[in-house]
Amino acid sequence: MRKVIVLPYQDYWVALFQKEAKSLKAIFSSEIIDIHHIGSTSVPNLASKPIIDLLIEVKSIKKIDKYNHDMELFGYERKGEKGIAGRRFFQKGGDERTHHVHVFEVGHPEIKRHLLFRDYLAAHPEDAQQYGELKLALAKQFPTDISSYIEGKDSLIKKLEQKANKWNRTNAFL
Repeated sequence: MRKVIVLPYQDYWVALFQKEAKSLKAIFSSEIIDIHHIGSTSVPNLASKPIIDLLIEVKSIKKIDKYNHDMELFGYERKGEKGIAGRRFFQKGGDERTHHVHVFEVGHPEIKRHLLFRDYLAAHPEDAQQYGELKLALAKQFPTDISSYIEGKDSLIKKLEQKANKWNRTNAFL
């Protein structure tokens, strides 16, 4: 059974990202354009499930499936597109997940969405705090129901994404 655990921000999450990014660079080698730390563990002072999310931009998504075996040897389970067309998704750690890897071809709109959400929360600590408090409350309310936890965040995430898009248009970051 998968438990919903949300922790206060941990400084070592950055080091976990860097270590995993180095290993993933070795696997995907010349296909990689960039690797980004995304998700709540990438936002300073934001409470998060202790799962490191990595977004990998690649030259061609069509070439990524040839690395499935290498990812499995490194402990990842392949999940295909997992609901987002043009993505390759991998998870590590089974029910006690440690890492998620989202692979997109350079230019895919999900790249901008993820990076903008991260950057907005980092620049707006009051919104990040509200989001973190909601996640802590939902984890307490739904300690073994990940679907309800995710559903409970949906409305606030949409609101924050709208604010992030407005902020981006005003400041022209991405």
